[in-house]
Amino acid sequence: MATAVVKIGTSSVTDAAGAIAEDAIKKLVAEVAALRGEGQRVVVVTSGAISAGLPRLGLHEPRPTDMPTLQAVAAVGQSRLMRVYDDAFSAHDIVCGQVLLAPLDFIHRQQYLHARQTLTRLLDLGVVPVVNENDAVADDEIRFGDNDRLAALVAHLVDADLLVLLTDTDGVFTADPRLDANATLIEDIVAVDAALEAAAGGAGTERGSGGMASKLAAARIASRSGVLTVIAAAARDGVLAAALRGDAGTGTVVRAADKRLGRRKLWIAFALASSGTITVDDGARSALIERGTSLLPAGVTGTRGAFNEGDGVEIAGADGVVFAKGIAAHGAAWVDGAKGKRSDALSPGEDHEVVHRDDLVVLDG
Repeated sequence: MATAVVKIGTSSVTDAAGAIAEDAIKKLVAEVAALRGEGQRVVVVTSGAISAGLPRLGLHEPRPTDMPTLQAVAAVGQSRLMRVYDDAFSAHDIVCGQVLLAPLDFIHRQQYLHARQTLTRLLDLGVVPVVNENDAVADDEIRFGDNDRLAALVAHLVDADLLVLLTDTDGVFTADPRLDANATLIEDIVAVDAALEAAAGGAGTERGSGGMASKLAAARIASRSGVLTVIAAAARDGVLAAALRGDAGTGTVVRAADKRLGRRKLWIAFALASSGTITVDDGARSALIERGTSLLPAGVTGTRGAFNEGDGVEIAGADGVVFAKGIAAHGAAWVDGAKGKRSDALSPGEDHEVVHRDDLVVLDG
């Protein structure tokens, strides 16, 4: 039995006026129901709460931009969006369940485990979880911003075999097809790197918050989880079944990495927020990347940010480029005081590791 996470964006569940397109949701739900009929488990990650709330509150033009209003609109729209999903699933005699997540549910380890338990139990009960970011209470500075990354983290949470990112284009192109008539579809990507993400550009549409770059970033997270990703057009007939079968030309396939991160290290790399940065010299950088050592004070050259023991930290080389992430064993004040010192110059009996190797992840790209 395979488990698939299917994400559909705002541009694919709304019409040209920005209102919820019920037919688009019915199409998606019919395809999910077909997979369920074949014994597959499916989680849906959906956008559209704000678009569902705007017409109800008469706030079409101009679209509000201040956070309190958008949160209020999302609160109104989320229930309306779920009503559309509930009606669509009920037509196939399937129960769906709303799950609203926020970054804090991934940042805090216990919340992370609770989210995993809830989603797993819903699937065990035969329910299709319908996941969205909790936009009504999400902090402007601590939010996913788009649901692509959320979908990738959910795929990790439920040990999915496949992540399908549905959008309004056929996949990843060699250039923006809206601007370049010669752009061609890239059908297979072995590994996503920072250069490919940068080349993909910015946000996709006025209604949606994500673009192709965010989908590639999500595929990168999924790949490190051992999850295959397909980026494809939501309007394509039978797109979910084709993605699950691996039919050629369905969209852009991003392969799962041969070496996957363990559950805890994946959480550190992609879910844990960073509270600061530790810079290291070239010798320490090589030791971390090539030998998988712990980070010791001797290789530290400086810190940025007021991080504390147990906080997430980024690790950057002498060039300022972040190449690793970890959990700090000491706060910034201790690290600054110990930087550049060998272990025999520090207090005996004290933990001398800045970041333990078990709490450190070298990032690709």
